[in-house]
Amino acid sequence: MHARTHLRRNMAVVAGAAALALGLTACASDDATDPAADADATASQSVTITSAYGDAVIEGTPERVVALGWGGADVVLSLGVVPVGIEADAWGGDAEGYEPWFREAVEEQGAELPETIDMYPELDVEKIVSLDPDVVIAPQSGLTQDAFDQLSEFVPVVAHPGDAWGTSVEDQVKITAKALGKEDKVQEVLDGMAEATATAAAENPEFEGVSFAYIYGGTQAGSLDVYLPGDTRVELLTQLGLELAPSAAGLTSPTGAFTASLGLENADQLNDADVVFTWFNDETEQATTEAQPLWQQIAAVQRGSYVTMLDRQLGMATSVASPLSIPWALDRYVPLISEAVTQLP
Repeated sequence: MHARTHLRRNMAVVAGAAALALGLTACASDDATDPAADADATASQSVTITSAYGDAVIEGTPERVVALGWGGADVVLSLGVVPVGIEADAWGGDAEGYEPWFREAVEEQGAELPETIDMYPELDVEKIVSLDPDVVIAPQSGLTQDAFDQLSEFVPVVAHPGDAWGTSVEDQVKITAKALGKEDKVQEVLDGMAEATATAAAENPEFEGVSFAYIYGGTQAGSLDVYLPGDTRVELLTQLGLELAPSAAGLTSPTGAFTASLGLENADQLNDADVVFTWFNDETEQATTEAQPLWQQIAAVQRGSYVTMLDRQLGMATSVASPLSIPWALDRYVPLISEAVTQLP
């Protein structure tokens, strides 16, 4: 959310350019206006969005949208478009593959739930094509070049602009809004997200300045990964007033990933974290990880200022950190954080 001022300036420039264009058009037509002609002009407009895999040329205003990847469906819906197809969430979704905050938002509108699409182990290209979409939105996904090329034969595809899984939520909103012709809604959506976290932070002043590390023990004994600045989980916590501990803030990934491998043998480096956050796939993984003596010796674990997540829906909501998932998550997440902070001396 740090680019808000820059975004407002850009939108002002765009608005000014649009006004100038409209003025020139009016002069050329002797101040005559033709609503039907304006509608035709809008429908004939196209926008080109360049991704890491190639260009998507989108004609007119898309109405039938397929959304893939983390938060893709949430962003599309927050911009006022109900997708016709979305990626099924087999990890954090319900029995039908819908994430609860998305299902609730669609049902509140009285709209029909979109079709769900399998993306793993292989993208169901045939189902996407059968939905006759105007565009496929996938700026925060693991879409491959092969899948992009295959889909692009049938429909414009907006993939990630850089590395897979490396697109910020703010950039997802901007890219999606451009593709859908909804750029006038960008600031409203971003401000809504900022307001939700700012309100939670104001209501919990005890979070201010509390240091934290967000870690994952993995599925192998002795492994320990630390989430880095820029990751959605880390950014959400900093927006709530917490501060990333120096031990975690100083780590980097040689591959550009959103985690760094620290190794459990170095877990004592995280003792500068007041609170440690983690998640588990299931109770068996939690028991195995927490049975390791080096894990038990982490200072935050010993004193109980330790937030664990077995709830997959909450884990996904905080990972996606989308315009829809953040408000849904905060009601459940903030009490867990508060409980951990009360354990601090």
